[in-house]
Amino acid sequence: MAVGKIGMVGLGRMGGNMARRLQRDGAEVVAYNRHIEKAQELAKETGMQAATTLQELVGQLPAPRVVWLMLPAGAPTAEHIREILPLLATGDVLVNGANAFYGDSMAQAKEVEAHGVEYVDAGVSGGVWGLQEGYALMVGGKPEAVAKVEPFLKILAPGADKGWLHCGPVGSGHFVKMVHNGIEYGMMQALAEGFAILQGKAEFHLDLAAVAEMWRYGSVVRSWLLDLTADTLHKDQVLADIAPIVADSGEGLWTAQAALAQKVPAPVITLALQMRWASQGKDDYAAKLLAMMRNQFGGHAVVQEAK
Repeated sequence: MAVGKIGMVGLGRMGGNMARRLQRDGAEVVAYNRHIEKAQELAKETGMQAATTLQELVGQLPAPRVVWLMLPAGAPTAEHIREILPLLATGDVLVNGANAFYGDSMAQAKEVEAHGVEYVDAGVSGGVWGLQEGYALMVGGKPEAVAKVEPFLKILAPGADKGWLHCGPVGSGHFVKMVHNGIEYGMMQALAEGFAILQGKAEFHLDLAAVAEMWRYGSVVRSWLLDLTADTLHKDQVLADIAPIVADSGEGLWTAQAALAQKVPAPVITLALQMRWASQGKDDYAAKLLAMMRNQFGGHAVVQEAK
């Protein structure tokens, strides 16, 4: 039985699979993507409706409408909000599912609510596995607004009564997701460092995939991240074709900044963030200068960069 109709705007890796899960499990989805063919392909695959414009999407939704934006944070989300807001009516709900800075979401809510439209910020975790396993959903907003979105949260989450939380007022959803991602930075860094130490003990000839697989059961470090690590090492323990570059998408920095603002010590998260920067070559100049200092005071050899 259908639980209601929802508009999904943005059909990337996360948005597309969220639309699939919603349509598969009882919601009626009207999908829109700036590249129209993506929505049309998804409609053919799943039976959902494809809209060619935002105006068409809004027109196919019954009041009070729920429109979920699953777009990159910043300009793309802001542009779509400006475009869709005049099309919505009092009592409609706009959900921002981007990995957005919580302060930006609070400012957006004021703009949206000034038009009589309700605003919900939703932090979404689950990545490419969300379609199968469900998404962790951290939402902020007024109770009456979240209540209109709740039927869809129950479908998207791993279970109707687990994996989603109304965290508090607007901004709280993205704030909780921000800290979640900061913690993720630290956990990933610890696992990576540990396996690097194991890999470095060459004389033991350790099977890293076997170690990871064993740790998955009964160990205090067992986790989904360890599951993914075990899967990676099972396929390739050498990783010779992988560049040692790790991107950062903002949440780690925002978490570290929040910790500084609150004077809460967060050295693990902060250092994990800085290690990502280091992997991007942002410590290259400092490392070169350190090498020259050692050369100056101790006559230590300097390795010349290959040309």
